[in-house]
Amino acid sequence: MLTQTGVKLMDFGLAKSLTASASSSSSLTVTLSSPVANSPLTEKGMIVGTFQYMSPEQVQGKEVDGRSDIFSLGAVLYEMVTGKRAFEGKSQLSVAASILENEPAPIRSVKPMTSPVLDHAIVCCLAKNPEDRWQTARDLAFELTWTSGLGAQTGIFTPAGQRKAGPRWLAWSVAALLGVTVVLTTFLFRGKRPPVTTPVRFDIQLPAGSLTFMLSPDGRQLAFLAPGPDGRNLVWIRALDSLEPHPLRGTENILVPTFWSPDSRFIAFQSGSKLKKIEISGGPPQEICDTFTTVIGGAWNRNGTIIFGTVGNGIMQVPVAGGVAALLTSTEGRNEVHTFPSFLPDGRHFLYLRAPENPGIYLGSLDVKPEQQSSRRILATSQMAVYVASADPKMGRVLFLREGTLLAQAFDERSLQPEGDPIPVAERVGSFHLSGFFSVSPSGVVAYSAGPTARWLSQLNWFDRQGKQLGHAEQPGTSSYTDFALSPDGKRLAVSKIDPRAGGETGIWLLDLLRGVSTRFTFDLAPDSAPVWSSDGSRVAFAAVRSGGNGIYQKTTSGAGKEQALVSVTGDQKFPDDWSRNGRFLLYTQQDPQTHSDLWVLPLALDGTPSGTATPFANMAFSEEQGRFSPDTRWIAYASDESGRSEIYIQPFPAPPNGGSKIPISRDGGSQPRWRRDGKELFYSSLDGKLMAVDVSGGPIFKASVPKTLFQVPVAQIGHNEGGLQILGWDVAPDGKRFLIDTATTSSESVTVVLNRTADLKK
Repeated sequence: MLTQTGVKLMDFGLAKSLTASASSSSSLTVTLSSPVANSPLTEKGMIVGTFQYMSPEQVQGKEVDGRSDIFSLGAVLYEMVTGKRAFEGKSQLSVAASILENEPAPIRSVKPMTSPVLDHAIVCCLAKNPEDRWQTARDLAFELTWTSGLGAQTGIFTPAGQRKAGPRWLAWSVAALLGVTVVLTTFLFRGKRPPVTTPVRFDIQLPAGSLTFMLSPDGRQLAFLAPGPDGRNLVWIRALDSLEPHPLRGTENILVPTFWSPDSRFIAFQSGSKLKKIEISGGPPQEICDTFTTVIGGAWNRNGTIIFGTVGNGIMQVPVAGGVAALLTSTEGRNEVHTFPSFLPDGRHFLYLRAPENPGIYLGSLDVKPEQQSSRRILATSQMAVYVASADPKMGRVLFLREGTLLAQAFDERSLQPEGDPIPVAERVGSFHLSGFFSVSPSGVVAYSAGPTARWLSQLNWFDRQGKQLGHAEQPGTSSYTDFALSPDGKRLAVSKIDPRAGGETGIWLLDLLRGVSTRFTFDLAPDSAPVWSSDGSRVAFAAVRSGGNGIYQKTTSGAGKEQALVSVTGDQKFPDDWSRNGRFLLYTQQDPQTHSDLWVLPLALDGTPSGTATPFANMAFSEEQGRFSPDTRWIAYASDESGRSEIYIQPFPAPPNGGSKIPISRDGGSQPRWRRDGKELFYSSLDGKLMAVDVSGGPIFKASVPKTLFQVPVAQIGHNEGGLQILGWDVAPDGKRFLIDTATTSSESVTVVLNRTADLKK
């Protein structure tokens, strides 16, 4: 300290020599008579240092090292924040006993507005066992640097409009603590090689059924998709310095991953056929644009441009203020999808994933026309990648997955080329199809998970009409099914199968239920889904991504011959719903940006080839989907949300010239209608997870009874749709006495969060 008479040394007991003399000095006799409150300074005849700031090992006369100084520093920091000493006593003896036996009062009980992260940093300094403390002052300096960026966050969510400026002392305290730590770090370790920063690691347990997660750009919050109290998915936000997440109302019923605004204030997400944004502090969602198809991954730059990946189209761009999405990359003539874009720091270039042909990470630009984008592959991978800037403005890192290892590849921002070999960041990181279970923030925070394996593994179980489980269709816990359908005779099952152990590879498989043997039916690398059987069981129609678009194909179940296109791959997404009993019609759902989901009918010849042009059956301004022909092909049951929620309706087929009158079937919401093979009963799932049955009589005049409940499907077997809950996947045996239900288990997911993990990547 500088004074008028010269330099003075102020002893806080922190600058004690770390040489061999430490052990000998600690054997000195301790003077116990001086009252601590009146005489806090070091006394002669004492152990070197000031009692209030001594570590337990120093008080006990044990050997000390730099971690003893960490404890002393923690005591100083505690006093700076609270205005009180960490360890009090009326004498040095009582202070010594307090240091050895007591824990200081929680900082937040003295100063409630203290950040939990700052609280944690200081408590870690004051651990009794040296092994439990920060191992170097540099580690603590990095932690406090991160804490200072969090400001006055307390982990208690308050809408932005209700927040106050907060006490200024906290910001000054954090800055002062950081300054003290930096000075002490410099003093204690000068002349030594700076130690490697130790990443701070902890786990966050996400709720059962969580789908995906993403760190905010500032590294302070984690957004994830999980069911709410009513079973519908929505976005949840959890501050890393808080124990409890809060739901983001207005994001209900979304299925695809979200992405953040660069200032960490907004979340962008897809709802139905719209891309929307919502402020995390509260408020209604705002529409940005029509998406036309499913959004898979997105990015938002500081210039107000959003780009997002799609199924069936290329990367799209749109102003964040709203407008019409424009194509950035083209998939025309190629069997591939473009997904998971990630901006480079210049906000003009971006990386994105192309798959499945020649899969890898490619470079795109906002300033290049779709057909002129580079075809050069940056990295070979079949899953997403994320770009992270570094302290070097010329060199960043691309983080990506390869065989379960998260790798960081140096990337030159001038030449737009990778440099050197990738280095490992984390092991045993999970993936599902094109996505990886990891997220990285520019601030140096990494979050990853091995993946909720149980969540992706189906269990196809048989139930009777009373809900009693009768057994399973195959060995449980081996695969995950997105769609499945029983053959007309009930002896085989066509499934859209996803194997997470094979990187999320998808395809249609046929399962012999009597023999328990499954065979692969489709072999294209692009995803195939929604299988439906022909009336004689000789063919299966399915949705597929081919030549850069979504279409409907058919193939003989014998495996002979090639797949044949039924509905072209141009336009919007299409999914087959049913094949009429007489074999003459294919009913399918087509998505439309103006009318949402519509039902279309394609006439077929007896050999399964198209015999005419597809025509719309139901295409109002609402969603009409999940259509099913009655066994006599006179009626179609389907789900529509025209009432504001999904309900089941019956309408004659072919529809009369005036459109005909539809007959409401469900009373309290419903989805996924299924006919009994004799046409005398119609089943559907209610929006609260019950399996319902309705007695019907077809013919020229349709009659239906009041719906009755068969049984409640357990919660673990319930998913959701835009109108509420629904059974994940199910079908009914031809006799209507057994039901095959996907009882996929859901479990909580542990996400590992590592602070400062990318610090060594930024050198």
